[in-house]
Amino acid sequence: MQRIAFTMKLHAGFEEEYRRRHDAIWPELQTLLHTTGIREYSIFLDEETGTLFAVLQIADPSALDQLPKQPVMQRWWDYMKDIMDSNPDHSPVTKSLKEVFYLPCK
Repeated sequence: MQRIAFTMKLHAGFEEEYRRRHDAIWPELQTLLHTTGIREYSIFLDEETGTLFAVLQIADPSALDQLPKQPVMQRWWDYMKDIMDSNPDHSPVTKSLKEVFYLPCK
């Protein structure tokens, strides 16, 4: 498994709405993420800056390239665009992060 990490930006004042929407994640989106090969996916919030930090585990990171083509993914982005920084196609503005340290637990 490979770990992928990135940041996104939440609009101020939408912290609870972001959490509410993710607490009710659509089953078809959850299925898509699982069938794409994502095995773990966490999102953390820096409440001072509104920065979202996401990390996921996937066997084949190239499989993520297919997500933007999926209708359920496009609907989710459209649903989320009003509360976070988004691109013209409504996908979230992301910044990839480079791993610089990892300490596996044994």
